Amino acid sequence: MGVGGVGRQLLQHIVSCRSLHAKQGIHLRVVGVSDSKSLVVASDAFTMELGDTFLMEVCRVKSDGASLSTISGYGESKVFTYSESTKKIIDVAAFLGKSTGLALVDCSASSETIPMLTQAVDLDCCIVMANKKPLTSTMVGAGLPVIASLNRILSSGDPVHRIIGSLSGTLGYVMSEVEDGKPLSQVVQSAKNLGYTEPDPRDDLSGMDVARKALILARLLGQRINLDDIKIESLYPEEMAPSVMSIEDFLGTGILSLDKDIQERVSKASLNGNVLRYVCVIDASRCQVGIQELPKDSPLGRLRGSDNVLEIYTRCYNDQPLVIQGAGAGNDTTAAGVLADIIDIQDLFP
Repeated sequence: MGVGGVGRQLLQHIVSCRSLHAKQGIHLRVVGVSDSKSLVVASDAFTMELGDTFLMEVCRVKSDGASLSTISGYGESKVFTYSESTKKIIDVAAFLGKSTGLALVDCSASSETIPMLTQAVDLDCCIVMANKKPLTSTMVGAGLPVIASLNRILSSGDPVHRIIGSLSGTLGYVMSEVEDGKPLSQVVQSAKNLGYTEPDPRDDLSGMDVARKALILARLLGQRINLDDIKIESLYPEEMAPSVMSIEDFLGTGILSLDKDIQERVSKASLNGNVLRYVCVIDASRCQVGIQELPKDSPLGRLRGSDNVLEIYTRCYNDQPLVIQGAGAGNDTTAAGVLADIIDIQDLFP
């Protein structure tokens, strides 16, 4: 579900890894692909699949901004409209679920997938998500093994006291660039051109993406909180919100008015021997995200570019935290993480 940047890259990874997976005795059958308007599914999902040539055509059509319904030459497949898609996905899940190891992969950025995901879980399907919204509803790093590492620590009986991290490759890039004296407006435009931001950069600058990741980690540590419980610092004021100001006006004039304040904060931090980073802080008493002054020589202070860095403080990692660092932005990295999770699932179905 979802054939945007991450979804397309995932399909390309699956196709390009065919020979590697064959050597491992693995074959991933893609039996269905959906966008927000339609679903294409193999005519016999139990024995057939959408061919690699067709999957590459899907990537081409979606990269041009068209709907799946515009693809010609479906071959041994069927197309369903949006209103039919949910029922069909669940039908396929019910048919394939437990017996064959069906993975329902959510590469969308929508909370509308939640009903399908919950039904699929009830049908014993496996779920793999690049989409964080279902995990932060009342129901991390692009591809970093953060959750797996935390689970290993918790399973060993080593209590986690504090987590602080830069969990947005986009905001990591923005903060390290403004540190060099570049205006915020210029840096955000550069990040957008590099493909680091969402189509509307305010989706990143709002801090909501970091907050969702922080919520997932906080819940993993046993905190029973929701998104509303997290203190979130946005890098733009409410009068520049998407509901008030168009993206054109924001990038054209709105963000320019934010340059001075950010540069003043950068200069003040520098006088204290510190740098600014947009981080999440999770401990026993709080879960918050926003800009903080941090020592230049700390792992987060040394952060450059779009990497993610997470510092984990536990009983064993008390004075020197466990540091996890790696690429934090980019469709390729996220898609690789999703594919790795799909491959891990195969171990459940010998």
